[in-house]
Amino acid sequence: MGENERRMSAGEWFLPDDPELAAATLRRIELCARFNDAPAALVPERRDAILRELLGSVGEGVRIRSPFHCDFGRHIRIGDGTFVNFGAVFLDTAPITIGAHTQIGPNVQLLTPTHPLDPALRRAGWERGLPVTLGDNVWLGGGTIVCPGVTIGDDTVVGAGSVVVKDLPAGVLAVGNPARVVRSLGRAGTDPGLPDGDLPLTP
Repeated sequence: MGENERRMSAGEWFLPDDPELAAATLRRIELCARFNDAPAALVPERRDAILRELLGSVGEGVRIRSPFHCDFGRHIRIGDGTFVNFGAVFLDTAPITIGAHTQIGPNVQLLTPTHPLDPALRRAGWERGLPVTLGDNVWLGGGTIVCPGVTIGDDTVVGAGSVVVKDLPAGVLAVGNPARVVRSLGRAGTDPGLPDGDLPLTP
């Protein structure tokens, strides 16, 4: 492992313009292209095999709809029964961990890379990653953006189009930019769903 990859893996500032990282990026480009080009209805086993080669860990019954895009793939771990809709972008400079039975709407972005605020350092190309973690049974509405370093607790729902910049606890509904908790969802299995007139969410 080269110095830049070691720094990246440790969550330190690193320079992404590195031959080893370029090779890992090329691997991702090839695997993502194969996954996105494989017809889902005709060859599900082939798509599943590519996904398991691309990602760090994939549970049973995981479904990801094409197109799907990531930075490296190998830093992404997804639990059993999770569903990822069209157009997901998972930038895994740092680990992205997704729990079991989580629902991720279309065009959701999970973003771990961050850059210096200092303009000279940013121009020099420095970057680092902060992990993103989703608990079990989380639901992210379509177009949700989860920013670097954020953890979302089990059973939490995030409304469509929200931008999550801070951790969210378990079992809440959060909406907006930046996302704010608007109410508790109660104990698992006791909430009947959103009543008429509540904020619509995109699955």
